[in-house]
Amino acid sequence: MKELTIIGCGTMGHSIGLAAAWAGFPVKLVGMNEADLETAHKGLQNKLAVMMENELIESDEVSRIFGNIELSMSLEEIVSSSDFIFEVIPEQIELKRVLYERIEGLVSDTCIIASNTSGFKPSELAKEMKHPNRFIVTHFWNPAHLIPLVEVVKGEHTDERTIEQVMIVLDQMNKKAVLVKKEIAGFIGNRLQYALFREAQYLLDIGAATKEDIDAAVTYSIGRRLPITGPLMTADMGGLDVFSAISNYLFSELGTAQQSGETLANLVNAKQLGDKSGQGFYKWDEDRSKEVNEERERTLIHFLKNDLNNREEERK
Repeated sequence: MKELTIIGCGTMGHSIGLAAAWAGFPVKLVGMNEADLETAHKGLQNKLAVMMENELIESDEVSRIFGNIELSMSLEEIVSSSDFIFEVIPEQIELKRVLYERIEGLVSDTCIIASNTSGFKPSELAKEMKHPNRFIVTHFWNPAHLIPLVEVVKGEHTDERTIEQVMIVLDQMNKKAVLVKKEIAGFIGNRLQYALFREAQYLLDIGAATKEDIDAAVTYSIGRRLPITGPLMTADMGGLDVFSAISNYLFSELGTAQQSGETLANLVNAKQLGDKSGQGFYKWDEDRSKEVNEERERTLIHFLKNDLNNREEERK
């Protein structure tokens, strides 16, 4: 298998590393300092414990997975032997460009460099690269070891070999890779997520319903269908004539705000940022945060087990 290097071992970095190591790849996680590496090590331990508790992995797999991961601060030494690099550093375009310039002269001619950016266009990121043909975006979703989707976004100069190799590696990582053929802000997933979020904000701002009922209207209806049928397949199953007729009269009634809604803006201005601050749309204490996060993890693991079982059946 190819040797993977992940630069940045924060929340997303070590989660991507876990996904790759679980699939059998030798993985090198590069941090900026000892504190980064310690955070990654603890994060890996906690995630593996949850996976084992929920019977996603057996206890004897833990040592195998850990054995596939090397933690390091030696960027130059690590990337020189890498076949594939995932960049998972903060969302600052100049910071990313400086990193690419630093590593381009260290890697082999065939090494692929992929960014986990959730919004920057690959052509903008690769603007100052000497070899933009081997650069691509691979946008993993959090938590990366439990959510299969990876959005693959090619840049203006990305060559076909790079695309092909990325799709192979992601398939070997048991990921569901989707190819975004045009460089668009937000790619696919975030555009759909934020279209829903914009309408949820609009409904809350006009007093159409409480926050609890707006959330319930999603989790107890379309949220139950979406794991099986996406929006376009759902329309097929409901009848395109019906969905077209509803679109024709409903679209003009939907929210069209070009920025955050009033309620959200007020919360942010008041530093009420959600789970991380203890208050947002909802009130969060330690018990509630633990309960909701654990429930979400259990649900994601349930779906992931089904995905893995289906893959096994397909391969037989």
